[in-house]
Amino acid sequence: MAQEADLDLVEVAPDARPPVCKLMDYGKFQVRERAEGPRSPTQPGPDGHQEMKLRPKIDAHDYETKKGHVVRFLKAGDKVKVTIMFRGREQSRPELGFRLLQRLSADVAELGFVESAPKQDGRNMIMVLAPHKQVKTRPTAGCRGF
Repeated sequence: MAQEADLDLVEVAPDARPPVCKLMDYGKFQVRERAEGPRSPTQPGPDGHQEMKLRPKIDAHDYETKKGHVVRFLKAGDKVKVTIMFRGREQSRPELGFRLLQRLSADVAELGFVESAPKQDGRNMIMVLAPHKQVKTRPTAGCRGF
């Protein structure tokens, strides 16, 4: 079948019983993989945002760790989508999540601003933080940096 379709027979799962194979143009696949490259976990998602997920009953140390990640993303110039996930009875107390998002936005105010205010979306509450615009300064014509 592969020869008739002028494709390659690629073994996808050799350890499976029976082994799993796929008909594909392997050369085209390799070119596409090289062009995209390996995706780093710190690259923004498809919408251009980094995402940080929290729960309303987060411990102080866990909050500081998550806040550190948000700070790192904002310093890198990425937008951060912060999601509070409510489960069970937590859904009846959305003000806990709202307060947590306000606290986070106040803690990172020097690095970013609230681009999208907190809003409830089913079981989640979502807020988007964006970094402040960096003003690039150019040296004056007569200054040599002394």
